[in-house]
Amino acid sequence: MSTHLVPAANFEEAASAAESNRAKADVTYLRSLLGEYPDFPQPGIVFLDIFPIFRSPFALETLFTHLVHHITTVTLPRNRLSSIDVVVGLDARGFLLGPPLALRLHAAFVPVRKKGKLPGECVKVEYEKEYGTDMFEMQAHSIAPGQSVIVIDDLIATGGSAKAAGELVGLQGSKVLEYLFVVGLPFLKGHEKLDAPAYWMVEGD
Repeated sequence: MSTHLVPAANFEEAASAAESNRAKADVTYLRSLLGEYPDFPQPGIVFLDIFPIFRSPFALETLFTHLVHHITTVTLPRNRLSSIDVVVGLDARGFLLGPPLALRLHAAFVPVRKKGKLPGECVKVEYEKEYGTDMFEMQAHSIAPGQSVIVIDDLIATGGSAKAAGELVGLQGSKVLEYLFVVGLPFLKGHEKLDAPAYWMVEGD
């Protein structure tokens, strides 16, 4: 698998040329930091590791500034809203990305976890994996009906886990506005399973 920048259409359509160039420069910089591990976790797969970004305060700042800019200039205007109420992070790397993003947006953070990891009453959704099925859970009443929600994770591949997160949000009476990822693998068409637009920064093929 090779990686390259996302197509221009995946950047802020309403941005000025200067803003668009800065956004692409952000992505180029962050892409340069990603680690590549061929044949992990199985032969034929090139694993893109986002953890080097977390070893650089400047890189982290770049990542979250880019995401916030996208949300405030694209996501919110597209939905005619002024704010995000809830950021949902997927187990497990979404737990690293979600809370800092929620803090910057003055939003709540709600985790989606694997079965049996959350206490109290939970809503549950089963989803398909490459081999078999798994289950995601979210604490009941953690999202109020009608709240504006975005979902974040490090990677979208087949889209099963992100789709399950959207279904959990739906069970709480809300709807996802957008799904955000650092890396996207659009050739797997996982984004086509989602009930809202998907945005990723680095694209693999």
